[in-house]
Amino acid sequence: MNHTVKLLMSQFVTHDVKHFIVDKPAGVSIVPGQGVELAINRPGLREQGRPFTPTGLTEDGVLEFTIKAYPDHAGVTQAIHQLAPGAELLMSEPFGTIRYQGPGVFIAGGAGITPFLAILRDLARKGVVDGQTLIFSNKTPRDVICEKELRHVLGERCVLTCTGAAAPGYEHRRVDRTFLEEKITDFTQRFYVCGPPPFMEAVNGALADLGVRAESLVFER
Repeated sequence: MNHTVKLLMSQFVTHDVKHFIVDKPAGVSIVPGQGVELAINRPGLREQGRPFTPTGLTEDGVLEFTIKAYPDHAGVTQAIHQLAPGAELLMSEPFGTIRYQGPGVFIAGGAGITPFLAILRDLARKGVVDGQTLIFSNKTPRDVICEKELRHVLGERCVLTCTGAAAPGYEHRRVDRTFLEEKITDFTQRFYVCGPPPFMEAVNGALADLGVRAESLVFER
């Protein structure tokens, strides 16, 4: 790990997701969509680094992370959720292949929204969010990260679907070939995909079946 950063504050954004604000190391520049590895600077935890995506703006004076806890795993995310301000984290240099390459469709599953939060916030700040579409899949409405912000920024181009519960304002379906065929008319544009591996494999496979070229697919390879 290249940097030591201090946790300044944290707060819940859903029942199991928190924003974390940490100080920003001098000279670090992160392209929206890139990730870093974080580990807790404590004995027994320093070697347990995990990848997370900063979700703030590039020019912010601090770094923001949006991290979901997985209590069943009793692992690093759960330990990070329990940290108090002042705790130290170890951070790597930025890495990753997800970055903005032009207007398109962002397809996210659960916490896979985090690189797209960074990208969409950057586009909104620049006033060039028109032409972007988001398809965001979660289990239930209470799991949707930053829902109000995403609906505000994207309007009708924010398509939210919940696989585990039906509710007004949400599709109650999986993101499969039929769903994509109904929601998208242009398969020559770019597609950005992020989520759990099975979600990504299924979505990328469906997009390929629908004629999306490999060079138009942007995902963590």
